[in-house]
Amino acid sequence: MRRKSGSSSGRAVRVAEQVHQELAEIIRAEVKDPRLGMVTITSVDLTPDYAYATAWFSVLPDDPDTVASTLEGLRAAAGFIRSQVGRRVRIHTTPEIRFAHDRSTERGMAISRLIDEANARRSADDNDAGPPAPASPSTSGPA
Repeated sequence: MRRKSGSSSGRAVRVAEQVHQELAEIIRAEVKDPRLGMVTITSVDLTPDYAYATAWFSVLPDDPDTVASTLEGLRAAAGFIRSQVGRRVRIHTTPEIRFAHDRSTERGMAISRLIDEANARRSADDNDAGPPAPASPSTSGPA
C-alpha cells in the first residue's frame, strides 16, 4: 500500500492490505475473463471512509494494447469482484473498486535500460583508452 506519512491509521493500513490480498486472489482464481492474463495487483489505496478503493495493477506484457484490454476486463468484472470482496472482508462499507495501471514497472525498466547504456559507454571508453600507463618512479623521494 502506498503510505503517506501520518495520513493512515493502523486499521486503515490493515484493511487496505486485506483488500489487496483478496483482490489478487479473486482475480487470479475466480475471474474467468480471457482479457486478464498476467495481472498483478501492486497496491490498493482506500479512502478514509472505505467508500472507494483504487487498485493499482501491472500486466505482462506491458504494452498499451494489453494494458487497455486488461483494464477493460477488470472494469467489466468490477461488480463481481466487489461482491466477492464484500463476502471476504468484513467492513461496514464494501468499497467501490477503481482500477489504475501502475507504471512503476515501466519506469523501473527505463531506468535500468539507462544504467545499462551508461555502463556500456563507460566500458567502451575504458577499452578505448587502452591499458593504464605504468607508474614512473618518484624523483622527489630520498635517494
